[in-house]
Amino acid sequence: MNRQSQAAVLFLLGAALLHAGTTDLYLRYVKAGLQPLLLASGVVLIVTALATAWYERRRTTHQQATHQQATHQQATQRQATQRQATQQQKGAGDVEGAEGVEDAETHTHSEPRVSWLLILPLLALILVAPPALGSYSATRTGTALQEPLAYPALAATNPLPLSVVDYAGRAVYDHGRTLTGREVQLTGFVALDHDGTPYLVRMALNCCAADAQPVKVGLTGDIPPVLQPDTWLTVTGAYTPRITHDPVNNGPIPFIKVTAAKPTATPRDPYDESWNN
Repeated sequence: MNRQSQAAVLFLLGAALLHAGTTDLYLRYVKAGLQPLLLASGVVLIVTALATAWYERRRTTHQQATHQQATHQQATQRQATQRQATQQQKGAGDVEGAEGVEDAETHTHSEPRVSWLLILPLLALILVAPPALGSYSATRTGTALQEPLAYPALAATNPLPLSVVDYAGRAVYDHGRTLTGREVQLTGFVALDHDGTPYLVRMALNCCAADAQPVKVGLTGDIPPVLQPDTWLTVTGAYTPRITHDPVNNGPIPFIKVTAAKPTATPRDPYDESWNN
């Protein structure tokens, strides 16, 4: 791939990053806090592409001017030789001139068109928004719940909206002390264990979707009779001391006693970033 093609691919990649960073598309790949770095990367790639194209154009113009000058000098020298040499010498001069032209032509190479297939992943990034990780990944990965560093004071609102990660951490490691007597509200997607146990799940991020891991809360109480995996629910309920262990990694999974549950739209950011924050 020549430099012009490289510049085109760099430009498309930078444009794809800017497109993702200025829309909600980037939230399918990285956490929201990385948006400025994503935008900066896109700008750097576009500037690099423009600089590469400008440099290549200058280099090509210089090579063409040099080639034209050399051709003119060869033609002038050949004419002088033809006026002074014999017919045999003139023939040798023609052969020599032809060899010079042939040598010049050998520096021209056609680029393989297959190299342009490199832009297909970029077009896919721009045109196709991948779905967020869901129940398939959650049921095949053990819960990633970790003990919180602290338990901030909770608001006095009722019901109290909490993230799945925050509720699970308080229920397991604080033994529900800050949750007892409170009506809480959680939002997540449904995942069903191999034995049919329903979980409310959010995928927690450290950095990007590649390291996303599930945090699960079991549902008990007044739960809907039919639950479809990957359905997003907002559940209202109360803390219960019931805890089970994840069959994948034996990690703790707390439960919430549901008093109400209703379907909800997929949130703008489907991942939970409160983990390790």
